[in-house]
Amino acid sequence: MDWTDRFAGVRRWSRGGERAAHKPLLLLYALGQFQRQADEPILFSQAEENLARLLAEFGPPRRTTPAYPFHYLTSDGLWTVSTADGGASPGPSPSALRRQEAAGRFTPELARSLRADPGLLPRLARVVLDTNFEPSLHADICAAIGLDLEAAETQAAGEAERRRRDPEFPRLVLMAYEYKCAFCEFDGALDNGSAPGLEAAHVRWWTHGGPNDIDNGLCLCSIHHKLFDKGVLGVTGEQVITVSQHFTARSHAAQHLVYDLSGKRVIRPMRGYPAVAANHAAWHAREVFRAPARTA
Repeated sequence: MDWTDRFAGVRRWSRGGERAAHKPLLLLYALGQFQRQADEPILFSQAEENLARLLAEFGPPRRTTPAYPFHYLTSDGLWTVSTADGGASPGPSPSALRRQEAAGRFTPELARSLRADPGLLPRLARVVLDTNFEPSLHADICAAIGLDLEAAETQAAGEAERRRRDPEFPRLVLMAYEYKCAFCEFDGALDNGSAPGLEAAHVRWWTHGGPNDIDNGLCLCSIHHKLFDKGVLGVTGEQVITVSQHFTARSHAAQHLVYDLSGKRVIRPMRGYPAVAANHAAWHAREVFRAPARTA
């Protein structure tokens, strides 16, 4: 059985391009738990707080509950849930899962495969990360979960194998913006011609159908790229930068780097290249940006 295909093909709730990170985050959390304590069952009551924190930090900016993936992941044939009395999952109600001491774990077949092949766990984690989250978030997610993937070889599978990132996208985006951060105008370069600290950001995430087109890209410095992918910064269809009210700057430097961007216009690419398309900006505002925005 090809577990990488099964993980890449996990059914995610979808409506109009909305981002659903519930099942992917539970899978990563369960892989982290398996790495530390093998096939021990995961009590919902003990995992609830950690899963809620992961959803709040890396999921879309909508209210949700970790009870949904804990119950519904059973439909994908990777996860089982049982109660203290030996029954099946009581459903997606947090109170019912707590009251009946529901516990989840990987299916016996998957657990056997993970034990038999030590390299399978990091491969599965990489597939989940590659098919659901932007690369700038991978290290943060692994750190929050406690996953150690340093020795893992990236192995594309399923959707990730069929739909490759365009290696030309970063070069074209940086060139279109003349090697300058579209938010803060940072344009540092080394004497060998490279531009360290500048990166190409997808506005609508590539993992969620975002194309490798210039109008879905921004040249951003590494700090603003990370803040953009975390929903601290956003961009409107009118090319105006937004700053989330949920972000707090604790120093003058942070105020200058973030607060001062509020209401500022995005630096446009050079003539002949399109600015960020309004539909991609709208997706980011709905699925990533943590509204409301600060007043400029």
